[in-house]
Formats: sequence, C-alpha cells, structure tokens
Amino acid sequence: MSQGVSTTANSAHVPIAETLGAWCAALEWGDIPPAVQATVPLRILDHVGLLFAGAATDAGHIALAYAKAAGGAPEAILVGERIRLPAAAVALAHGTLAHCRDFDDTFMDSVVHPGSVVVAATLAVAMQIDASADDFAAGVVTGYEVAARIGAVAGRRFHTRGMHATGLVGPIAAAAACARVRRLSAPQTTWAMGLAASMSSGLMAFMADGGWSKWLHAGWAAHGGCVAAGLAAQGFRGPAHVLDGGADLYSAMLHGETLDRSIITAALGAQWRGVEAQYKYYPCAHVIQPYLDALLALVHERNLRPADVRSVCCVIAPWAAAIVCEPRADKLRLESELDAIASLPYQLAHALTERGVGLDALSPAVRERADLRALAERIVHRTDPALGRGFDGAIEIELAANGERIVRATHSASADATRLCGKFELLGAPALGRQGAVAAARLLAHSHDWRTATDILEGA
Repeated sequence: MSQGVSTTANSAHVPIAETLGAWCAALEWGDIPPAVQATVPLRILDHVGLLFAGAATDAGHIALAYAKAAGGAPEAILVGERIRLPAAAVALAHGTLAHCRDFDDTFMDSVVHPGSVVVAATLAVAMQIDASADDFAAGVVTGYEVAARIGAVAGRRFHTRGMHATGLVGPIAAAAACARVRRLSAPQTTWAMGLAASMSSGLMAFMADGGWSKWLHAGWAAHGGCVAAGLAAQGFRGPAHVLDGGADLYSAMLHGETLDRSIITAALGAQWRGVEAQYKYYPCAHVIQPYLDALLALVHERNLRPADVRSVCCVIAPWAAAIVCEPRADKLRLESELDAIASLPYQLAHALTERGVGLDALSPAVRERADLRALAERIVHRTDPALGRGFDGAIEIELAANGERIVRATHSASADATRLCGKFELLGAPALGRQGAVAAARLLAHSHDWRTATDILEGA
C-alpha cells in the first residue's frame, strides 16, 4: 500500500532517489485516487494521436526507418507497421514521433513534455512483457509524477542555461515508469533512475536553425528509460545520489544555484503533481496556446477578420517572450517548421486569418504566404516581469475602424475530453479513416489498457 511520504522523515544520508524509488515500487493502481486514474486514458489517447501525426512527417519517416533497419527481438509494435521490434527501439521512434509536431502535453513550471517520453516508454515495455493493464497504467502515473517533481526543482532554469528540460528530466521519469510496469523492487527502481540520470542530455541548439534534435530528445529519453529499467531488472546497479550529493543532475547542470530538492518527495502519495501537465490543442510552443485561445474567442465573438484589426499586442512573461517572441526578426522569418511552431506573431496571424490553427500552418506553402507575413508584422509583444507563474498574460487588439481597444486575459486551457477526442480524430483520420478515428477515440478515451492502444496502432 502506497503511503504519503514526509520530507522531514527522510534522514539527510538517505538519497532522494532511494526514497522516490521506494514509493514508485510500492505504488499500486488501487492506491491512486480516481481523479488521477481518470487522467490515464486521456494521456494515452493524446499520445496515440500524436504518433499518427508524427508518422506523417519527414523526421518521423526517418525515425521509423531507423528502428526497422536495426531489427532485433520482436517485442513491441511500431505505429503503422505490422512488425515487432525491440521495446527500446520502439520507444525511441515513438517518443520522437510524438514530440515532432510540438503538440504534446507540458508542465507549466518546468516546460517538460512528459507524455511523449513516459507513454512511449511504458507502452513499449508493456508490450514487451505483456504487463497487466493496471501495472501499465500505474507506470504512466508514476512517470508523470516523477517528471513533475524532478522538473519542478529546476523550474525553467534548465532552459535558461541552454538545456532542453525534457531531455534532462525525461530519462529519469521514463526509467521510474518502466520500472513500475516491470514491478521492479525498490532498489532496482532506484538503480534504474540512477542509470537513466547519466543519459540526461539535450541542448537548445536547435533554436538557432530549426534542427530536429529537439524531437529526438523525447525519443532518446524514452529509449534511455527502457534501457535503464531493463538493465536494473538484471541486477545492473545504478548510483543512488543522482538527485543530491554534489555530483547529481542539479549540481552538474545548475551549479551554484540554490534549489529546493525537498519538492521531489514532499507529500508523495498525498499530492499528485503529475495531473498538472497541460494538453495542447494547437501545434505550437505551449506558451502560445493561451494567446491563440484568447484571440480565437474574440475572433468568433466579434466576427473579426484581418482587415478589422490594426494591431495586436501580447502581454507576456519575459521567459516566454525569449522562446516565442525574440529575436523578433527571427520570429518573422520562418525558415523551418520549428520556426513556425515557436513564433507567436505567425501563429496569431494564422489564427486570425484562418480562424483556427492546424497542422497545415506548419507547411512551407502556408508559412511562406505573404498575407500571413504582413499580418504578423502587426502583431507585437510587451513583456511584464510580474507575469510568469503560469501561462498567464493578456492580448490587446486595436480595431482599424474606430481605434477601439479590446483586452482579453489569457489562461491555461483545462483538460477537455471532447476537445482531445476531436484532436485525435483530426490526427488519426489520415491513417484510420474518419469513422475509424472517431471509433478509436471513443475506445481510447475510456480505457487504461495498453492493449487498446496496441490494437489501434497495429490496425492502422
């Protein structure tokens, strides 16, 4: 029976990873509150839809071809294929695919993308060992919880130092999740996380030229978690002091910064932080989504068209502006799909013109349109240091006809099963057909069994 863990009960000499590993190993599906259990089908639904979307991209084609060419033991199904490959190879491909449209869920405080890593890894391992539905689902919850807590300690500091937080936090979360699916012991779970911490990596270098390394970070993290848990299951020992001790993840990557590591084990089993990961409803950097929601609400309420708008100003936190607004010249010159994903002015210009944002917004033909580029020039930003606790902000629209100024606050989007099913239907329709995608969404939205997802992936 999983119990709440108090940080005051942890002696200074007990490694944090050891306390965390013991909790992960003891967690049973029945211990998880119903509200948290209810998140699992939606996480799986979102992930499977993203696999179909990613499989249609150039990066996805390469990742799938790489996995197939490597061959190996027939352990797990690859999306769109009727062959089985090693679980770690499938996790590598699926994690990459699920992230390569930047359409996956996010923790606001750390900007870690847990789903592409955790669900990819747990699904592959569940197929490999024919896990029970409950063990698989408990693994998903475990991975999200670990990712939330480890990421929260660093906050956005990894990004500030030029590192991609998903690549750093992801392997450890995936290892914990895979260890739980395998029902590893507490020491083995600690070893798995310890091994995976040495696989933590991911530079933000892709920001300069749109390189695809960002997407590989999620796949590599899922792969690393699978490998680490597999080795730990065989008795391969990992270090326990990877979250504390002076040579740990934080000391290495955030040397000299004051951090509160107690967050990792505070109220374990009582406070469920994994549920804080927010879904995306547009293929864009997550900090853009609240502005799209606010703008589109006004577009439909006021029946706005591009000609009706003289200018748009987005009030945004400095940390978010650095990702999606600056340097401004780069955000207006879209040379790659990644540029479009991370451009606030472009995404809002597309939304105002097309009254929505879909995957077509990322295509070269659309992002090079002169009308969208001209409209993006009229969309500016203003930073407000008081913002930043979440994806808070505001959008200010000045109308061309009379100079009227409309202001709308931005908010993080809540989990919406209907909206997620609609997202899945759009992403899955090319592979499953319209009716097939609708039927698959209904099945996934009500099942925490990995076999449901596997049947859909295999039947595509």
